[in-house]
Amino acid sequence: MTNELTAAGIDPFDESVYRAVLTRRTAAPAELADDLGCSPLRAARALDRLHDHGLVGRLAGVRRRYAAIEPGAAVESLVRTRAAELDRVRTAAGELSRLFAAAQAGTAGEDEVEIVTGREALGRWFVRLQQEAREDVMTLDRPPYALTTANPVESTALGRGVRYRAVYAPEALEWPGVLEDIRGLVRRGEQARVLPGLRIKLAVADRRLALMPLSLDLADGVRAAVIRPSTLLDALTDYWEACWKQALPLDAPAEDPLGEEDRLVLTLLVSGLKDEAIARQLGWSVRTMRRRMSRLHELLGAVNRFQAGVIATRRGWI
Repeated sequence: MTNELTAAGIDPFDESVYRAVLTRRTAAPAELADDLGCSPLRAARALDRLHDHGLVGRLAGVRRRYAAIEPGAAVESLVRTRAAELDRVRTAAGELSRLFAAAQAGTAGEDEVEIVTGREALGRWFVRLQQEAREDVMTLDRPPYALTTANPVESTALGRGVRYRAVYAPEALEWPGVLEDIRGLVRRGEQARVLPGLRIKLAVADRRLALMPLSLDLADGVRAAVIRPSTLLDALTDYWEACWKQALPLDAPAEDPLGEEDRLVLTLLVSGLKDEAIARQLGWSVRTMRRRMSRLHELLGAVNRFQAGVIATRRGWI
């Protein structure tokens, strides 16, 4: 799978679709599905994303058919867009410096950034942020936890129509009970993904209020920033979006032929969890987990866990 355009925000599979369209000059989703060995639905979704990025155009007519935009102009435009996004993050540097200085002094302006101290205060603000959300809550979730791993407020908010999108660090899935809690929230409507390497904890409500601990040492004296509309909030929201695009979904596409547990095993393996940690989360013995993985290798035609992850991702199963 090619990945030369990844730095410009193009998924490797989408890049493969783009290259296939370039080769054919014009193509329909079904034709590309035959070329790439994927479902027509997955090819169509990739074409929609490429269209949004300005890399392909849809031809007139009832049937869905696409033509590639000339790469020199299309990719250059894409690079300029990504550069503009990075410039917006760069312009937040001054605001980040002010936040750092305020944290060192223990004070901050009331309008844009407020510093709160203590685990109890952090927990209260997390509850308040969710209770005040009307449309959308976005989180980056990783250990440690200030009070508890459970979040009963989320179920209530989901029930009143608030959309939750959460990116979890693999380390979070190793905590007792967390994976089962996530699976329950996904059944209620949460969109969950997993991404190795998360270095901060973050919650953003309606893109107008954010909460971010200033340290991962959540002792009683921990300080957190409550961030209101500002360039800093814009930068943190952009960072969340970048993490979301890179993260691996914990739920499944409709055409997924795998069972829920098999798909979950593959997702956790690709996310970097060890055999012992996965077995513990699923309540299996390590021997049982490895036996299930051996069966998945046979199903996928893979010889190791890395290859299994690549093949499953290419097929759209995870």
